[in-house]
Amino acid sequence: MTHDLKTERPHKRRLWIALLLAASYLTVEVVAGLWTHSLALLADAGHMLTDVGGLTLALTAIWFSEKPATPELTYGYYRGEILAALANSVVLIVVSIYILLEAYQRFQHPPAVAGGTMLVVAGIGLLVNLASLFVLKGGSQSSLNVKGAYLEVVSDMLSSIGVIIAALVIWRTGWRYADPLVSAGIGLFILPRTWKLMSEAIGVLLEGTPASISLPEVRNALAGIPGVLDVHDLHVWTLTSQVYALSAHCVVADSRLSETLLGRVRKLMHRKFNVSHVTLQVELKPCGDAERHA
Repeated sequence: MTHDLKTERPHKRRLWIALLLAASYLTVEVVAGLWTHSLALLADAGHMLTDVGGLTLALTAIWFSEKPATPELTYGYYRGEILAALANSVVLIVVSIYILLEAYQRFQHPPAVAGGTMLVVAGIGLLVNLASLFVLKGGSQSSLNVKGAYLEVVSDMLSSIGVIIAALVIWRTGWRYADPLVSAGIGLFILPRTWKLMSEAIGVLLEGTPASISLPEVRNALAGIPGVLDVHDLHVWTLTSQVYALSAHCVVADSRLSETLLGRVRKLMHRKFNVSHVTLQVELKPCGDAERHA
């Protein structure tokens, strides 16, 4: 089985465009954040930094996934994408915790912030994030890696909106607490969504059953094939985004069914569950360790 590289090429183009947008704006935002003494701008820059790192990891992962399998790595580098998604989530969680701690310190001693400049820079950031979202949205449903980048840009867009609100409050009223308040809200918003992405990546690495597939339904579908008496040692797992594998033992009434059973199972699993890689062991009676497996 080989990964469909044609489906990866559009992801690469999207990721490259988003990376160029994020990297271009990152420098501007860091300089402006330091100049205006705005934690909200620096927090948004921190998120933009994770975007740059995450997009770079995503492109690296796709590059690895295009490399052919070897005798040492029989599935190739599919899991590079999942490792990149896991790294993205870890970095984003660390950045969010830092923002929360820094916001707490600023609640104690809020510095003066240049609200007008902060507003202009945040407005530009919002436009950059909207452009990146438009570019990445098409691949966010089919690739966990692109989904991770998309979620990061979503968080950046929301943080840009928060920074704009804080800048307006500071500019019009001079209330300095708006800056750390918005920063804390950004950090709290990002954590649960990043945790979900991390959980998905860990689930793939642990070879858990994909969330979109019901193992009892798979078992019933296999058991419903004429001539199949029992199904055991059933496993379904994810190799990389949208690439699923299945292995199972099927007990049959007639050994002659083994010649046609694999073809039937492959067609059924691909049509009904989008499973593209099937390994099947055909038996005339259950093997002795069947009770240890699903």
